[in-house]
Amino acid sequence: MAPYTLRDAVKRKVRRGIGRVRKSKALTAVYHRLFQTLSHLPQKKNLVMFESFFGRQYSCNPRAIYEYMKDHCPEYQLVWSANANYIDLFEQHQLPYVKRFSLKWLMLMTRANYWVTNVRLPLWMSKPKDTIYLQTWHGTPLKRLAMDIEEVHMPGINTEKYKRDFLAETARWDYLISPNAYSSEIFARAFGFENEMIESGYPRNDFLYKSNNKETIDAIKDRVGLPKDKKVILYAPTWRDNQFYGKGRYRFELDLDLQRMRESLGEDYVLIMRMHYLIADHLDLSEFEGFAYDFSHHEDIRELYLISDLLITDYSSVFFDYANLKRPMLFFTYDIEDYRDHLRGFYFDFEKKAPGPLVLTTDELIQAVKKIAESGFAVSDHFDEFYQKFCSLETGHSAEKVVKSVFK
Repeated sequence: MAPYTLRDAVKRKVRRGIGRVRKSKALTAVYHRLFQTLSHLPQKKNLVMFESFFGRQYSCNPRAIYEYMKDHCPEYQLVWSANANYIDLFEQHQLPYVKRFSLKWLMLMTRANYWVTNVRLPLWMSKPKDTIYLQTWHGTPLKRLAMDIEEVHMPGINTEKYKRDFLAETARWDYLISPNAYSSEIFARAFGFENEMIESGYPRNDFLYKSNNKETIDAIKDRVGLPKDKKVILYAPTWRDNQFYGKGRYRFELDLDLQRMRESLGEDYVLIMRMHYLIADHLDLSEFEGFAYDFSHHEDIRELYLISDLLITDYSSVFFDYANLKRPMLFFTYDIEDYRDHLRGFYFDFEKKAPGPLVLTTDELIQAVKKIAESGFAVSDHFDEFYQKFCSLETGHSAEKVVKSVFK
């Protein structure tokens, strides 16, 4: 252990002081006013600022649009907004990035010709008059959204303020991407969106069409340390609005009996687990080493879709994306009555229309996995109807459609 010196003590005290100043309401107010002032500066033409899940990921629709533009639109300057705690990810991919909320970020965001993101931006970020805001969103809706939610259960906000803030944000969107006609109708109403809807399919799913081959799948498995001689089950649940530690930090209680699953399935399967980005809990899977893996912080869920033979989820929109692979799915819906009747509610009869069986217990889940294996990993009887309604626009060219619609 390094010796503790007076110099170290002074440094720490200074750092703590700087941290307190940075978080002070007065400085925050000044920063917000500075953003508003700089947003009146002349536009920096062809500058595109990208952000995914608050700067924490290089993923989703913004990533797919970026990758297409990097290859096909050399006249644009493409820059990522990166959360300071996730800089290593952006450097690993050798991406052009700027630290979110830094002074350099301030100068770029206020002068950018385009903003591209998949979640809401803070309302204090006043959109410059000539900036084009492309909102890609991040899922096909099963659970009710925005104006369609009867009562909000999230921390630190009441229903009236939540809806008022949401409408203030959506009013700034110039374009909104929709994966299908079903979503377009819901987005327009629930978001109060009146500008241009791009019904293109989701760009993030282009990868599933272009990379669905043994060579790519094996390469990903090698990189993440998964065996090639076992089937892969992906478990990707969503968050619960009423289970939280604080604003933007949600709890998740794991109802899966991993011990039972390992005993029954461990010889032939591995389980990879991907928690929602809002869930703050860290999984401790040390006692299930070799069977269960925590991939919650894997950079992009699209690779986990590709290497999985079977998806287990609940009410997460991941199953709409996974359906593009035409592989079987199970729905672990142990709390469906509470979620359906009290928390969110659904846009369609999920219990009848889900593209796979709904199960309530770990034992039912294990039996369902075995039944799918016996069928040769066939999809459910409802699958074809589901696919035609939700996935028919996605053919591997959605990013191209979006870019040609927005970057004219």
